[in-house]
Amino acid sequence: MTPLDHALSWIRAGQKVALATVVGTWGSSPRPAGSFMAISETGRVEGSVSGGCVETDVITTAQAIMDGTPAEILSYGVSSKRAWDVGLACGGKLDVLVEAIGSKACPTGTFPFHLLEEACIFQASRKPAVLMRTLDTRQHRLMETSCTTEKADLLTNAAQECLRHGRCSTLTENGTDWFLQPLTPPPRLLIVGAVHIAQHLAQMAIMTGLSPLVIDPRTALATPERFPGFIPGETLITEWPDEALEALGMDSMTAIVTLTHDAKLDDPTLEAALRGSAFYIGALGSRKTQASRMKRLKEIGFSDQDLKRIHGPVGLAIGAVGAEEIALSILAEIVAVRRGSPLAEQPGW
Repeated sequence: MTPLDHALSWIRAGQKVALATVVGTWGSSPRPAGSFMAISETGRVEGSVSGGCVETDVITTAQAIMDGTPAEILSYGVSSKRAWDVGLACGGKLDVLVEAIGSKACPTGTFPFHLLEEACIFQASRKPAVLMRTLDTRQHRLMETSCTTEKADLLTNAAQECLRHGRCSTLTENGTDWFLQPLTPPPRLLIVGAVHIAQHLAQMAIMTGLSPLVIDPRTALATPERFPGFIPGETLITEWPDEALEALGMDSMTAIVTLTHDAKLDDPTLEAALRGSAFYIGALGSRKTQASRMKRLKEIGFSDQDLKRIHGPVGLAIGAVGAEEIALSILAEIVAVRRGSPLAEQPGW
C-alpha cells in the first residue's frame, strides 16, 4: 500500500489525516520532490519526506494543521536554524507542503477527499495521472493521461510533459505557483518461475520498493509455503506465463524476469514481454542458452533491436554464487536499468 492508500483507509475509519509532500529540493536533499508522508491523528505514519531527518518536526506541524491551523510549507536547509534543530545537516535544502485532507472528521482540510479517492483508484488500476496543486493550497486538480482538450493550456501541456519525463515540476500561471506531481503506477516485478532464486528475489524486491508477483503453472513449486505472504491467484499465479502477462498488462513501470530454464515457459514469456513496454526484461541462462533463445525469437520475427531489450545472462557481473547472490545480481541490474546507471550496460555474469 502507498501512503495515499493508507491515508484513504484512515479517513474511512473516521480519523483526521494530513499529507506531507516534498515540493522543492536543492543540493543533497535526502528525498526527491514528490515524496509523500501520510500522518493520522493517532500518530500513525506511512512514507517519508527526508529519511528521518525532519519527520518529527513535520509530524508535529501536521498535528496542528489537523486541529485547524492553516496548511504550511516548511523549509529546511543548512542555513536554517530549524533545520539544524531537527537534524538536516546534509548540505541540502528541502521544502515540505503539509496540508490536512478534507473529511467529516477534518472539515478544515484543504486537500479534497474526492481527489484522494480518485488518485488511489488510478494507482490501483495502474493508470498514470498528474496531481496538480497550487502552493497556497487553494486549487487542486487531478489529470489522467487520457484527458485531452482541443486547446491545451500551459498547465495541461506542463502536466503532459511531467508524465513523459516522470518527474515533478513547478510553474507559475497568472501569478499562481503550481506544483505538478506525476502519480505513476507502483513499480512491480513479474517473476516467471517459482524456483529457488525466485524465493530470494521476491523478498529482496519487496525491500527495494518493487511489488513482486510470482508466475508458474507448476503448482508443486508455486505454493504459499515456498513464498510466504504471497496470495494465491493475486501475487502467486499458477497460469501459463503468456496468459498471465496478458491479463496483468505490461506498462513502463514493470520489470519481467524469467528463471525457469524451460523454453516452453521462457519463450512465450519473452515474446509477450517484447510486445509490451516493460522497462526491464531479463532471462536466466548461460551465454549458450541465451544465444539459442535469441535465435528462436529472431526466427519468429523479432528484430535485433527488439532483442537488445533482453538482459541475458541476467544480472550484473558481480561473481554471484548461489541462489541468494544471483538474486542480488538480478535485482541490482533492475535497479541500474531503472535509474539509468552505466552499470546497466555491463554484460551479465
